[in-house]
Amino acid sequence: MQPYLQLASLRLATTIPLSRKLYTAKLLVTSEAMDSMAYIALCAAALATLVALLRWAYRWSHPKSKGRLPPGSMGIPLLGETVQFFAPNPTCDVSPFVKERVRRYGSIFKTSIVGRQVVVSADPDMNYFVFQQEGKLFESWYPDTFTEIFGRDNVGSLHGFMYKYLKTLVLRLYGQENLKAVLVAETDAACRGSLAAWAAQPSVELKEGLSTMIFDLTAKKLIGYDTSKSSESLRKNFVAFIRGLISFPVNIPGTAYHECMEGRKNAMRVLKSMMKERMADPERRCEDFFDHVIQELRREKPLLTEAIALDLMFVLLFASFETTALALTLGVKLLTENPKVVDALREEHDAIARNRKDPDAPVTWAEYRSMTFTNQVIMEMVRLANIVPGIFRKALQDVEIKGYTIPAGWGIMVCPPAVHLNPDIYEDPLAFNPWRWQNKPEITGGTKHFMAFGGGLRFCVGTDFSRVLMATFIHSLVTKYSWRTIKGGNIVRTPGLGFPDGFHIQIVPRN
Repeated sequence: MQPYLQLASLRLATTIPLSRKLYTAKLLVTSEAMDSMAYIALCAAALATLVALLRWAYRWSHPKSKGRLPPGSMGIPLLGETVQFFAPNPTCDVSPFVKERVRRYGSIFKTSIVGRQVVVSADPDMNYFVFQQEGKLFESWYPDTFTEIFGRDNVGSLHGFMYKYLKTLVLRLYGQENLKAVLVAETDAACRGSLAAWAAQPSVELKEGLSTMIFDLTAKKLIGYDTSKSSESLRKNFVAFIRGLISFPVNIPGTAYHECMEGRKNAMRVLKSMMKERMADPERRCEDFFDHVIQELRREKPLLTEAIALDLMFVLLFASFETTALALTLGVKLLTENPKVVDALREEHDAIARNRKDPDAPVTWAEYRSMTFTNQVIMEMVRLANIVPGIFRKALQDVEIKGYTIPAGWGIMVCPPAVHLNPDIYEDPLAFNPWRWQNKPEITGGTKHFMAFGGGLRFCVGTDFSRVLMATFIHSLVTKYSWRTIKGGNIVRTPGLGFPDGFHIQIVPRN
């Protein structure tokens, strides 16, 4: 029995280790197989992801359309050609972004800006068609970043009856009736006062000075704002807003866009506080435009909401001063470089002053309407200023035009600078030549060849006010003062117009 047990134990001793080795070997084979399968699966997943990304990138660069899309490039997926669009341009010429693509693709091309598919038009006929088809084939639209900046209920995002209603409301302030009755005299007084103050200083940074002058005037008319009585500088918030208005849309502390959004938030806080205070006082008299807006809100069935009212006031405060200040700053720079134009202006305005009983009397509406050459100068200033680098619309349905299809939902960017600086339309387009407007009919709306104030249904309601302000400023400047450049004056477009070093001039009383 014992030998048998010994034999059995010997067999166990010899067989058990063998089975362990076999088991270990099987485990190793299984583990290697699993590793291989995992590797294959990982490679397959990576390949599938790569194929999906390539398909997505291909679809991005070759968007679907029922017809023939305009030529062009959609750029890098998501980012598109946003970086190129915002690239600085230190001249009055058309931006390199548009100029290069027009040369490569023609006057109508596709691109992608801040994540949106856009057709850019430098074609006068297409631009005019887009403006005329507002509310039918196209509607006002701006990229999401602009909507965040100006508010989701801003007047540019509203359509149809609501837009017409707000336009009528705004014309109570900026329409010709109020211009004749009140605003001509008030703008003249503001210009006289500011120029006299600047003449007492060694120099003035003109863009800053004009912005302050126009903001103080318009803020008082719009919201009864008096800088001398306010504890908070509302304009300071708008300055912060403007710095990042047309900048790369990255909302990170330290960026211009973040500063812009903070400026908007602070300005809106002031406006909300004003609205709350006025809504709580039903006995308050109408003293400014905001009071008229409050009256509309108090109607039994108001068309306005508080959100629309606040965004309207915000946009009006911005648009009323910044665009005109920029155009006028560039205008004075151009006058400084073209003394013959100044001589012609002085001839016209000295004659106006001589025909008055009191040479120092304020400008009247009749005198403003008689400023023929001044109007030509203003037209030339705004043509070269190109304050608005792009006017945006959105296709409501597939639109066939010029042999191309603009798919429904795509954006359209009408490019005024490409028209205003087109040598086929304007001879020597970069030259400051007011005489090019001589004997031409007065432009009271957007045309195929001139759209500095927009076009179609959305022609700027503040156009007449801007022209009056520029004319009264020019009148006081050329009849009473001389000036010279101290420093600055260089411009940069990103793509909006700016003066990175300011434009410092010295103003002295005219002999």
